[in-house]
Amino acid sequence: MDTQGLFIGGEWVASDSGETFASTNPADGTPVAVLARGSRSDVDRAVAAAHAALDFRYTPVWERAALCERIAEALSERRDALASALSAEQGKPLATEAYAEVGTAIDGFLSAAAHVKHLAGEALPLADPNKRALSRYEARGVYAIVTPWNFPVNIPTEYLAPGIATGNCLVWVPAPTTSHCAVLLAECLAGAGVPPGVLNLVTGDGAVVGDAAVTHPGTHAVGFTGSTATGRRIAERAAGKPLLLELGGNGPTLVFADADLDAAAGSLAAGAFFNAGQCCSATELVLVQRGVADELAELLVAQANQVRLGDPKAAGTTMGPLNNAPVAAKMDRHVADATARGARLVAGGHRVPHLGSELYYAPTVLADVSPTAEVYVEESFGPMLPLVVFDTEAEAMALAHGAQFGLVGSVWTRSASRGFRVAERLRTGIVNINEHSGYWEIHVPFGGGSGTGSGVGRLGGMATLEAMTDLKTITFDLNRF
Repeated sequence: MDTQGLFIGGEWVASDSGETFASTNPADGTPVAVLARGSRSDVDRAVAAAHAALDFRYTPVWERAALCERIAEALSERRDALASALSAEQGKPLATEAYAEVGTAIDGFLSAAAHVKHLAGEALPLADPNKRALSRYEARGVYAIVTPWNFPVNIPTEYLAPGIATGNCLVWVPAPTTSHCAVLLAECLAGAGVPPGVLNLVTGDGAVVGDAAVTHPGTHAVGFTGSTATGRRIAERAAGKPLLLELGGNGPTLVFADADLDAAAGSLAAGAFFNAGQCCSATELVLVQRGVADELAELLVAQANQVRLGDPKAAGTTMGPLNNAPVAAKMDRHVADATARGARLVAGGHRVPHLGSELYYAPTVLADVSPTAEVYVEESFGPMLPLVVFDTEAEAMALAHGAQFGLVGSVWTRSASRGFRVAERLRTGIVNINEHSGYWEIHVPFGGGSGTGSGVGRLGGMATLEAMTDLKTITFDLNRF
């Protein structure tokens, strides 16, 4: 198996150290790819290459938009290879999720191409009648981008597409466990004609190359999607740089007694079990009114029983394995802690190793969960539906705000007044009414509520273009030309 190199300055190169690492298939433990293990000196090379390409910011907007369109075409041409790699390296079902993720990435580059043409500044009125002021958006410069393993094609696209569209040069560090997907994505961008130095890919350990990228004096801004704990460390290490951080969530979902429970159960299960729950907007915390708590639990158990756990490449599979051992271990810990605190395990709660790997985990439903349980205050990031009972709307709001997160929330009720009242008061970046917390489209602003552990800034559509640029104002005197 050949080693896949780093992409620096428009060329595929070996790491300075010559060291390598392997990514593996979580479904059976077989190797997927051998990759170059980058070092801090490799990040130095990548940053230098990005600086050498900074004139890319002066490329006309329409040319940058056309480049994003060519990238979308390249992704479309390699859709099968990308989807197959996603399924093999990340573990998501090929037919139902991997192809969809590639499709969303294609849409992401097309969206950036369309939106950047409308990234307009403005003419500002001034007190001096002889002077004018114009504001315009400019690329920040060299962007350090660190991305996770749960959506290894689409989440990078959320930064790469607007980054290229706005004229930034990028130093990208992907998660080690899905770095083969990153190499394939970088190949698509290179094949579409991204100028040398505009995209630089450094694979390796996040604590080494990720830290080097975000702290490097030559990077001007940082984009990161991942855990709240890592995001906080990045914010400290990159102090003074503009940050775009999309961090943890638990998808707090409030189900009131007047909700359509059948519709809610189907939607909540979809939000919890999609990508085996490995989604920052997953439905990981369900707050349900006491009078319907038992009925909802029964409906969710029925939904869990319909999940077809198995080989991600098999046509009938609807949920694959977890991606890595730490996530599986956290699931074990959360189930044990919740039941020790009085929760009832009504579905799942265990691994299913006979399917070929210790990373297969049964879809899990916990009833009567205590708000002191770890699953309430932490992000499980697995196929988990914990139910916490409330009596009043005020209590539900207090419980929703009791955890550290504020990314996406959901409200289920037949009352429009209650639905909007609760939605307006939930401290989350998005609230979906009568829809699960995982619903999102790529042009919609996505990010955490202020004062929560869910991040800074917004991804999606025009919001990302604005976040990845500086607003510059130029003034001039009409009488001095």
